[in-house]
Amino acid sequence: MEASPPPRTILGRYQLSRFLGRGNFAKVYQARSLVDGATVAVKAIDKSKTVDAAMEPRIVREIDAMRRLQNHPNILKIHEVLATKTKIYLVVDYAGGGELFSKLSRRGRLPEPLARRYFSQLVSALLFCHRHGIAHRDLKPQNLLLDAAGDLKVSDFGLSALPEHLRDDLLHTACGTPAFTAPEILRRVGYDGSKADAWSCGVILYNLLAGHLPFDDSNIPAMCRRISRRDYQFPEWISKSARSLIHQLLDPNPKSRISLERVFENRWLRNTKAVCCDVLEESVLESDLYKKCCDGYKLGMNAFDIISMSSGLDLRGLFETTSEKGRRREKRFSSEKSVGTVEAKVKEVGERLGFRVEVGKNGAIGLGKGNVRLVVEVFEIVSDSLLVSVKVVDGALDFDLLHWDDWRLGLQDVVLSWHHNE
Repeated sequence: MEASPPPRTILGRYQLSRFLGRGNFAKVYQARSLVDGATVAVKAIDKSKTVDAAMEPRIVREIDAMRRLQNHPNILKIHEVLATKTKIYLVVDYAGGGELFSKLSRRGRLPEPLARRYFSQLVSALLFCHRHGIAHRDLKPQNLLLDAAGDLKVSDFGLSALPEHLRDDLLHTACGTPAFTAPEILRRVGYDGSKADAWSCGVILYNLLAGHLPFDDSNIPAMCRRISRRDYQFPEWISKSARSLIHQLLDPNPKSRISLERVFENRWLRNTKAVCCDVLEESVLESDLYKKCCDGYKLGMNAFDIISMSSGLDLRGLFETTSEKGRRREKRFSSEKSVGTVEAKVKEVGERLGFRVEVGKNGAIGLGKGNVRLVVEVFEIVSDSLLVSVKVVDGALDFDLLHWDDWRLGLQDVVLSWHHNE
C-alpha cells in the first residue's frame, strides 16, 4: 500500500516544494527552511517500511556517520533529524546538480579533466572518512551527488562501517553493489574498509573515463571470476597515466592495492594541466576568492602583526575571520633569510608538492592544487627580519588535513618560528 504523502510543512520548520526521487524506504524532497530560507533536501523515511530488522540499523548508521563527517566540503551535510509518529525526516544539503550517475548516463563518458576533478574530490572526501575511522562500503555514481556549482558530494552512508564495527581490526559484513564491491568482500573474508573503498574508487574512475563498467555481468559468479582475474580492457582513449592508476586500484590483492593516501599524490591526479569543467583553471591571484580574500580580511601587515612579533601578544584573533568550523585561513612565520631566498623556497616547495605557482605584480605568490588555493606574501620589517603570511584562500580543510605537514617540513630551512600555530 502506497504511503501517504508528507504534509507540505514539516513541524513548522520546512516547506516541501518538489519531489526529487525515492529509494526502498524513503522519498526525497526539495524544501525551504522557514527559519532562514535556505534550500535543503528532506529525506522522508516511512516508519512502517523500516520494521525490517535490517533497515533500522541502516538509518541509525547513516545518521551517525553523517554527524561525524560534518566538516568536509565534498560530503553531504546533515542539518538535523526530525520525527513524527509515522515519519523520520533527515534534513541534508540540497545537491542541485543531481546524481553523478545521471550525468554519466547523459554524456556516456567524461573528458579526463572533468573526471579528474570529480575523482580528486571523491578521494579527498574518503580520506577524511577514513581518518575518522569510517568506511563507506557502497560507493557508486548513484551515491555521488553534485551541487549547483558542480562540486561532488558523497552521500548514502547507510552501509558505512564505524570504528566500533571492527573486529580484530577488520570488517566482516558483506555488503555493497557487486559491480563496485572489492573481491575480498565478495569472498566473505575479513577486510580493511579503506582498501575496499579504494577498489570501488577504481571502478568509479574507470566508469567515468570509459562510460561503462569494467566488470558488468548479470551472472554474479561469472563477474566475480572476472574480478579476481582482473579481466577487463581499457578503451583506447584513456591515457596511460590514468590506466596505471586504475590498474593499481583494481588490484585483487588488498595488501598490494594502492592506498588512497598514495592515490592523492599520484601523477595523474597531480597533473597541473588539470582543468575543471573543461576550461583552464582560474588564476589564484585573479580569482574572486582572492579579491574578497577570506570574507574581507585583507592581505597585508598592520600594527597588530608587528606588536605580536615583538612582544608575543597576539591581537589578531580579535579581528581575523575563520572558516570551515573554526579553521584559521592564515598561518604566519618569521624568518631571518632574505626576501629572495624565502620567495624562491616557497616556489620550490610548491612545485615539488604539485601546486601551480604564479607570481603577482606586488610580489604575492599564488599556489593552487585541486580545490586548495594559497597566497603567500613576504614582508620585510627591518633588515634580515621578515614576516611571511601563508593565507588559505580556498580549501582550508583539505590544506590542513592533506598538505600542511608537507609545507611545514618543506619550509623549515627558512622558518625562524611559526606564529600562533594551532
